[in-house]
Amino acid sequence: MESINTPVRVGAVFGPGNRIKPVWFDWKKRKYTIQEITYRWQEQDGEETAFHFAVSDGNDLFELAYNSGSQIWLLTALEVGNG
Repeated sequence: MESINTPVRVGAVFGPGNRIKPVWFDWKKRKYTIQEITYRWQEQDGEETAFHFAVSDGNDLFELAYNSGSQIWLLTALEVGNG
């Protein structure tokens, strides 16, 4: 995966019990609709929690991260598909 680490705008559904479901994100003036969340995990850094999501738009794989303290979404990595 190629490291990106850039802030992005994300549309997400926040549910009960820290459940977060990213639905779409904007990057480089393009809107990506998330077709599948392939993996999710979280990391603790002091008081803050970073929620990580491996997501696919049906072709490419992206890693998004949401920081609970700063409330900022980052596109952290990208793997381009062959389709």
